[in-house]
Amino acid sequence: MSRIGNKTITIPAGVEVTVAAGNEVTVKGPKGTLTRQFSDILGIKIEENILTVTRPNEEKHTKQLHGTTRALLFNMVEGVSNGFSKTLELVGIGFRSAVSGNKLTLNVGYSHPVEFIVEEGIKVECKSPTEIVVSGIDKQRVGEWAANIRAVRKPEPYKGKGIRYQGEHVRRKEGKTAGKK
Repeated sequence: MSRIGNKTITIPAGVEVTVAAGNEVTVKGPKGTLTRQFSDILGIKIEENILTVTRPNEEKHTKQLHGTTRALLFNMVEGVSNGFSKTLELVGIGFRSAVSGNKLTLNVGYSHPVEFIVEEGIKVECKSPTEIVVSGIDKQRVGEWAANIRAVRKPEPYKGKGIRYQGEHVRRKEGKTAGKK
């Protein structure tokens, strides 16, 4: 747990990090701005474009908080400089998606289309009717949006139909007739 916390974070050019009273960290970059409140137990210091997180003692809870805080800070810096994205694939006959304005519409085998209203800070685009790309600067929100879209129709193990992450392997099962002789 503490190995992650002990790593330093190099702040890239064009990214500005400020630490306010009470460990409120604001990260500004070319893609946007993120602000997050961290625990007062830990020390967050910026010296010559290097961000470090220090802990006051060796208790288990403090070590866990140390690694988590460092990972969240790294994701904030990475998000405002490069951004995050998740790609989803629709597999199935007649499965398709479309984006119009701030609304994502999925036709995935139900009697009605499933619609999502896209929040501010999240960008959803359909490169093709069977490919959805969710992107943004906040890693947690991008992952949550992708997971919510996938939850509409998870891939099933018999035919492999459903919504899956790009590159996700779905374990396939044999059908009922496969065991009979």
